Amino acid sequence: MTMNLFSIFDPSTLHFVNNWVSIFIWIFLVPSTFWVLTSRLNSILVLFIKYIYSEFKPLLLKSSFTLLVSVSIFFFVLSNNILGLFPYIFCGSSHMSFTLSLGLMAWLSLMFYGWVHNYKNILIHLIPEGTSTGLMPFMVVVETISNIIRPITLSIRLCANMIAGHLLISLLSTSLINSSSLMFVMLALGEVSLLILEIAVAFIQAYVFSMLLTLYTSELSS
Repeated sequence: MTMNLFSIFDPSTLHFVNNWVSIFIWIFLVPSTFWVLTSRLNSILVLFIKYIYSEFKPLLLKSSFTLLVSVSIFFFVLSNNILGLFPYIFCGSSHMSFTLSLGLMAWLSLMFYGWVHNYKNILIHLIPEGTSTGLMPFMVVVETISNIIRPITLSIRLCANMIAGHLLISLLSTSLINSSSLMFVMLALGEVSLLILEIAVAFIQAYVFSMLLTLYTSELSS
C-alpha cells in the first residue's frame, strides 16, 4: 500500500518512459501573439500577466527588467502544478530534483549577479540595521546560513505542499473503490473539494516561489 501510494511520485510508474517531458507541455498550451490570432484565452492570459507584473513591481524598483524572470518562473511553476493534477501526467513540481534544480539555479544566478554588480549591498545585509557591536559576528553567521539555505527552503516548500495534496487525493481515490453508497457520495464530494483546494494551492505556491525570488533580487539590487 505504501509503495503503491508513493509510486505516484515516480515518473517510471506512470506508463510513460519520458514523463519528465511533461514539464514542457505548457509551451504548447500557451498561445503565441506572433502567429495566432488574438483569442479570449490570449486576452485573459495577457491580463493575468499584467496583474502578476503589477504585483511584483513594487517589490523591485531597481533592475525592474528582472521581473520578466520572476513572471516567467511563476507561469512555469504554475503550469506544472496545474498539469500535475491531470491523470497520467507527471507532476514535476512534486519532485525534489525539479524544485531543487530550479531553486538552486535561480539562487546561484542571483548571487552571481549580486557579487558582480552590488557586492557591498550583500555585505550590508549580513548585519541588520541597529545590531549591537557584540552581536555582529553572531548575526553575520546567522545571515550567511540563512542565505545559503534559501534554495533548500524554496524547493522543500514547493515540493512538500504539492506532495501533501497529491497524497490526500490518492488516499481518497483508493477509498472510493470499496466504499458504500453513502460513503461514496461523501468521499466524492471530499475529492472534488480537495481538488479545488489543490488548484488554489497550485496558484499560491507558484506565487510564493516567484515572490520570494523577487524579494531576494530586491535585496541584491537595492
